[in-house]
Amino acid sequence: MTSPALPEHFQPASAEQELVFACYPGVSCFTQCCRELDLALTPYDVLRLKRRLALSSGQFLDRYVIVEWDEGCILPTCYLTMVDDGRASCVFVGDQGCAVYDDRPGSCRAYPVGRGAARGGDGMAVESLVLLHEPHCRGFAEATGGQTVCVYLRSQGLESYNRFNDALLPLVQHPAIQAGAFRPSRQQLDQYILALYDLDQFRGEMASGRVSLQGPLNPVEMAGLTSDDEQLLLLGLRWLRQEWFGE
Repeated sequence: MTSPALPEHFQPASAEQELVFACYPGVSCFTQCCRELDLALTPYDVLRLKRRLALSSGQFLDRYVIVEWDEGCILPTCYLTMVDDGRASCVFVGDQGCAVYDDRPGSCRAYPVGRGAARGGDGMAVESLVLLHEPHCRGFAEATGGQTVCVYLRSQGLESYNRFNDALLPLVQHPAIQAGAFRPSRQQLDQYILALYDLDQFRGEMASGRVSLQGPLNPVEMAGLTSDDEQLLLLGLRWLRQEWFGE
């Protein structure tokens, strides 16, 4: 079977291939990749950013997120708002770089590598990688021999991002969705935003009993009801599988 053609400036990559690339303030194109982009946010991206900014998830969504409800897509997409400066700049970028660098989204961390994942036959995530070589980027001219794509991605602190993003696969790539046998209703899509993106509201719904999970919660899961956002995100995924697929 022929693989689908990649968009312009993308090429297949492997974890072990050499990557000559570096980005820092001294590179002439510094922050150009933070402009004129559509930056989709994963639930874990929002978790990290709202915590970094000391905002509730609802406040973060209201201030910084546009939810796109595309009839052609199974699930809504949450995009980071951009500054109306004629360059569609990221709201967090300035002359000195990224104001939320330690908690920047996963796709920003991985750049110029793109990572996709699919659920394999054994239920494990199967990773695919691409390299984005945009004409404006001068990072590829930096002398950084000796690093592989894998080493570069590890250096960008992507482990937790990949772990929580891959945890979405049993839901978003559920066999019923893949087979076209299930398409969430608008009410179920609202559940999706609530449980995965509006975590503080979801915690309140669970505390009030308006949202409940079948079966008892173990001590680690119970922490999600009080202060552990990562555990709460996993509870949200569990609740959605329960509500959508009866699992």
